Amino acid sequence: MAHDHHHTDTHQHTHTHDRHHAHANTDIDWAEMAGHLESQAELFAPLYESALGWLGKEVTEPGLIVDVGSGPGVVSCQFAEVFPGARVLAVDGSEPLLDRARARAERQGVADRFGVLAGELPGVLDELDYPADLLWAGHSLHHLGDQRAALTAFGERLAPGGTLAILEGGLPSRFLPRDIGIGRPGLQARLDALQEEWFAQMRAELPGSVAEAEDWPTLLSSAGLKYARTRSFLLDLPAPASDRARAYAVETFSRFRDTLTDDLHADDRATLGRLLDPADPASLHRRSDLFVLGVRTVHTAVRPV
Repeated sequence: MAHDHHHTDTHQHTHTHDRHHAHANTDIDWAEMAGHLESQAELFAPLYESALGWLGKEVTEPGLIVDVGSGPGVVSCQFAEVFPGARVLAVDGSEPLLDRARARAERQGVADRFGVLAGELPGVLDELDYPADLLWAGHSLHHLGDQRAALTAFGERLAPGGTLAILEGGLPSRFLPRDIGIGRPGLQARLDALQEEWFAQMRAELPGSVAEAEDWPTLLSSAGLKYARTRSFLLDLPAPASDRARAYAVETFSRFRDTLTDDLHADDRATLGRLLDPADPASLHRRSDLFVLGVRTVHTAVRPV
């Protein structure tokens, strides 16, 4: 099973951090992805802050928050800050990423109520000492072959009245206008199409993969949960881009070049080359029209009392 993380752009399926050639090996080296996962989650912090603020109105004074597929713990630590009375447990299949999560909790002064748990999902959740009041799965569910069964397992680890929140869906992030003055207009839309192919292959190759319509409220209800709700959150970092946003865009497009180029038209390959050439006036390093616009969707439901 692939390990589970806040892919943090992920497929929105959001996986700008782990896009692969549509016919390539879909295994992901999460430890190698650590820096990108952290930088992306930090850039998207305002969006997560909005989402966690909304959850705070849904879930009052939780005792235990479990971050399922926590990755390096950026969002886990945000939970610790937003819910100062809660204990936060970061759960992931990658111990190197959990080491980073633990170190981040130390730096942010929340280590006294922050723990980690390493193991494969959803089975590792059987090791919880007590049920969760809030269980968060940020772009991790889609790395489990049988998503319906995983949701049921997640729900079973909730306390009565506890909330399951999954971050799945949204919209592909945008960095550039449709027409950027070089190459054919619509480059990002064509990259999206290749990413969708990669995502479908990744899902199909997971152990025990089950094709499932991504009707998350219905799936949450089928897991025995009630009161399903959905809300989307926006990250809007307009041009001109900050240094952090520009670095994120360069890293994202570098991954496009490294993993999708075999399926790209020659014109688009040439455009990517120019976008990534620091000496080119039209590059991401120098463009004045570079921005970051992203949407993430959260679905929640409650375990009946």
